[in-house]
Amino acid sequence: MSRIAIGIDLGTTYSYLAVFEHGKVQMIPNEEDNRMTPSNVTFTNTERFVGEKAKNHAIIDPNNTIYDAKRLIGRQFDDKTIQADM
Repeated sequence: MSRIAIGIDLGTTYSYLAVFEHGKVQMIPNEEDNRMTPSNVTFTNTERFVGEKAKNHAIIDPNNTIYDAKRLIGRQFDDKTIQADM
């Protein structure tokens, strides 16, 4: 029986995805064929951008771009850091 596991390294700046199968780890490339993906997401009224596209779109639409979200994980909404960022 073959065991398969998927690993995600959620980084503050970049994230990585890998699969463990047949005793080996294989990094999974993104749409741009890169192993590292910027940890950015942008939402518009009609589209959603992830990774490099979101990072690039943040220049023209920073208010709808999420970045550095990892540092907020585990914090309460009323935390001073969260409130200062808002």
